[in-house]
Amino acid sequence: MFDLITGKVQHAPRHQAVSVLVSSAAQVAIVAAIVTTTVLVIDPPIPKAAMMMAFVAAPPPPPPPPPPKAPEPAPSAPKPVPTTGAAAPVEPPVSIEPERPPTDLDDEGVVDVAGGVPGGIIGGVVGDLEPLPPPPPPPASRRPVRVGGVIKEPALTYRVEPVYPGVAISANIEGTVILEAIVNEDGRVETVRVLRSVSVLDRAAVDAVKQWRYSPVILNGIPEKFILTVAVTFRLEGLKK
Repeated sequence: MFDLITGKVQHAPRHQAVSVLVSSAAQVAIVAAIVTTTVLVIDPPIPKAAMMMAFVAAPPPPPPPPPPKAPEPAPSAPKPVPTTGAAAPVEPPVSIEPERPPTDLDDEGVVDVAGGVPGGIIGGVVGDLEPLPPPPPPPASRRPVRVGGVIKEPALTYRVEPVYPGVAISANIEGTVILEAIVNEDGRVETVRVLRSVSVLDRAAVDAVKQWRYSPVILNGIPEKFILTVAVTFRLEGLKK
C-alpha cells in the first residue's frame, strides 16, 4: 500500500497473471459442475396428493331368516288289510273245481247287490247311497162342517128307537135329551156328546143315536164329515096299562 502512495509499484510478471486466471476459471468450472450435478441428482419435490373425500354407505340390512321347516308327519302305521273269504288258503286244495256262475242275475244279466234300490241305474256304485227323501206328510184332516144355514140337514136313513129305562118308568120320568153327533163321510155316527142331560135317560139316548145312519153331505163334489144336533124325547104315553 505504501508503494502505491509513493508511486513505486512493482508489477508481477505476466505469466503469473495468466496462471491466476486459469486457476479461477478452473475453480468456477468445478463449482458449476458441482451445482449442476446437485440439481440433476436431487429428486424434484413430490407434489402433494390432492385431498379426496369418500362417502361410505351403510351396509344393507341382513336378509330375513328362512321360515322354519314344517315338521315332517310321523309315519303312519300300515293299515291292516281286511281278509275276506276269497283269500288264498293256507293249505293247498285237494282238488281244483271250476268257478260257479254268479247268482241273482236278472234277465239283463245284472247282479242284484244288497242294499240296492228297486229300479236303480245299471252299473251303479256299490256303497252308501243317499237317503231317500222322506214321504210327504199326509194331508191334514178336514174339520167336520156344522149342519145348518147353507148346509142342509141330511136325511136320516136308519133310525133305532131308544129303550126306555125301567127305573125311569117306575119313577114316572119323562123328558128330552139333546145330543151333538159327529157323522163321518159314509153317514155313520162316530161320536155322541150330551148337551142337555135328563138323569137316567142319557145312556139310552146315546146308545140309540150311535146306531143311526144319515145320507152323506157332499161339498164341491167331496163327502165331508158333519156335526148335527139331535133331540131324543121320552114319553110314558102308551107304555103304562
